[in-house]
Amino acid sequence: MKIDRIIIDRLEESAKLNRLIVKNAGLISSVKETAELIINTYKNGGRLFIAGNGGSAADSQHIATEFVSRFYKERAALSAESLTANTSNLTAISNDYDFAVVFSRQLEASGMEGDIFWGISTSGNSKNIIKALEKAKEMKIKTIGFTGQNSGKMADLCNVLISIPSKNTPRIQEYHITIAHIICELVESTLFPNK
Repeated sequence: MKIDRIIIDRLEESAKLNRLIVKNAGLISSVKETAELIINTYKNGGRLFIAGNGGSAADSQHIATEFVSRFYKERAALSAESLTANTSNLTAISNDYDFAVVFSRQLEASGMEGDIFWGISTSGNSKNIIKALEKAKEMKIKTIGFTGQNSGKMADLCNVLISIPSKNTPRIQEYHITIAHIICELVESTLFPNK
């Protein structure tokens, strides 16, 4: 049956990508480096800002919540904000300026040196993510990028870049969340070892 074949094919695609990621030493190193960057930022009183578009916007809210609420442990809240969540900001900035600056404008208002901006773009070329990464560099805010195989313009703008080795947007998004969960666990277990 065609439906069964689609289900099996998609699960096999995901399993194949998982095997590629597990064997990718550079990607594993970037995950570790990302966690260490976030850990050091929190230790130094910095904050985390996250943004993306569409499914990546939802992912940015999901990831921010894991830090603010909790992941596995009962512990103190960690400062993380999704720049996709304030509809008044999103619509005012888009209307008064341009959608391309919807994240950079918010980062300019709230970010400071010592913070992190984490941009998510499966293509690596989302204009508003690129503008936010450029603003972060200007403000001496560290940058993390989550993208796909073709990391686009993000490659030159991120302190740490995690490129999922795929061109398939749904598979890229699935592994963005998997890796984000691993990062959340590493950050939480390091900052709260006795919880």
